[in-house]
Amino acid sequence: MPGRCFTLLWLLTFVRGRPRLVGIIAWVTAVALLIEMVLIAYAAMFGTTSHFNVSTPVSAAVWTTMALSVVLVWAANLLTIVLLLIQRLPYPAFAWALRLGLIVSFVGMGLAFLMTTPTPEQIQAAGVDGEMPIAGAHSVGVEDGGPGLPITNWSTTGGDLRVAHFFGLHALQALPLVGFLVASFGPGWLRSGHRVALVWLAGLVYLGLVLLLAWQTLRGQPVVAPDALTLGTLLALFAAAGAIASAVVLRARRTRER
Repeated sequence: MPGRCFTLLWLLTFVRGRPRLVGIIAWVTAVALLIEMVLIAYAAMFGTTSHFNVSTPVSAAVWTTMALSVVLVWAANLLTIVLLLIQRLPYPAFAWALRLGLIVSFVGMGLAFLMTTPTPEQIQAAGVDGEMPIAGAHSVGVEDGGPGLPITNWSTTGGDLRVAHFFGLHALQALPLVGFLVASFGPGWLRSGHRVALVWLAGLVYLGLVLLLAWQTLRGQPVVAPDALTLGTLLALFAAAGAIASAVVLRARRTRER
């Protein structure tokens, strides 16, 4: 989260002529993320969970406050997208990389809302005893807290929405980096329009990957065990991207030779 906060603040430096609005977005983002981290630490200090925990009035208040904080950050992200879309920027390829990074990140943030929906098992249990101490989950098809990958703890026995959420969020760093490389180190015979096309292609492929990971998760598949349909879709995505990139480069070469 801190990395995302600093990246968003850096993106706001490209907005000109709206200092008050930029200041509001920056402060809302920083304060909302600080509140979330403080509440996570508060729950950990008392040996309980913060996410999805509505077992007591205090836990429910913590979770609700965290959810509202995330909504504020999501709204700030949306407003930043609008500002960068209407802002005239130099170096079109890099400018579009900034915008597309924000847009894909916005989608990745939105995927978190899928985690807040009570699972069928939680609803069924609530129907039996009338209580729902936990409402929502990272995992699909299995309970949270099962076997997971090292460091990330993404489930290895079922779907895990944190995978698509993670990759979506980090489009905020990945796509601007792609844009910088395309704008700064592409061959000299690549015109501005060709560079923009390649950046758009990278953005769409990245978005496709995030949506594919979400689709895989919602079908209860671990990220480490995709089925043939998932793998086939991934290969089709990369094959289409390779074909389009080749066509852009070929067109650029032909344009240079004229």
